[in-house]
Amino acid sequence: MANTRSVTVRMTSDLTYAAQNPQGHAVHIDMNDPELKQGQSPMELLLSALGGCASVDAVLMMKKKRRELLDFFVEVEGLRNDGVPGYYTDIILHFVLVSPDATVEEFEKVVALSVEKYCSVASSLSSKISFTSEVRRSA
Repeated sequence: MANTRSVTVRMTSDLTYAAQNPQGHAVHIDMNDPELKQGQSPMELLLSALGGCASVDAVLMMKKKRRELLDFFVEVEGLRNDGVPGYYTDIILHFVLVSPDATVEEFEKVVALSVEKYCSVASSLSSKISFTSEVRRSA
């Protein structure tokens, strides 16, 4: 049987939504103009999910190699199609590790493994998407 995850996305206003998992943890989605924005847009959340997913594996692999990590972050940039839909044509991940004992070569290998093999979000970007719909009447 497949291992499934789920969230419920509920409208809070015309341009804001809350996505909540079964454990009650919520992420706020905001499609307002930048000066009114209080959360990330769906496309920013996709970049955040990709960066977070790849980061966890990279950090765990470096720790397994017993390397000291003083700081770690990934800058994620998405280049969008000009038309509709405005999908990402390219996503660039730039991983930065601050460590007194890690080598560039081992970190490059860890990053490649993390993105190309272990990151579920990266693998999901080309997944099949299906959908259903229904209209409910209020009681």
